[in-house]
Amino acid sequence: MAATRYVLTEYVEKALAQAVYDKLEDGTFAGRIPSCKGVIAFGHTLRECEEQVRSTLEDWILLGLKLGHPLPVVGGIDLNKQPARIRASRRSAAAG
Repeated sequence: MAATRYVLTEYVEKALAQAVYDKLEDGTFAGRIPSCKGVIAFGHTLRECEEQVRSTLEDWILLGLKLGHPLPVVGGIDLNKQPARIRASRRSAAAG
């Protein structure tokens, strides 16, 4: 049986694949995702930094969706597209 994959999970994984990590002068790490402006995190270890980048990215996506901010297309995944039922209900409301 194939595992179910969700578009949001795919988006997160593809965005994380673009992450850039730097070791800072004090020995800590900074991570960012260039295509996702504002997603930056820090950690004492690389692993901690990776976890913080994931958490920051997930919060950034959810807040962006809630506020209606356009999100970048990542790995061919466009989270800005509206489900068909929402488009249909908006067309009905505009026509009526």
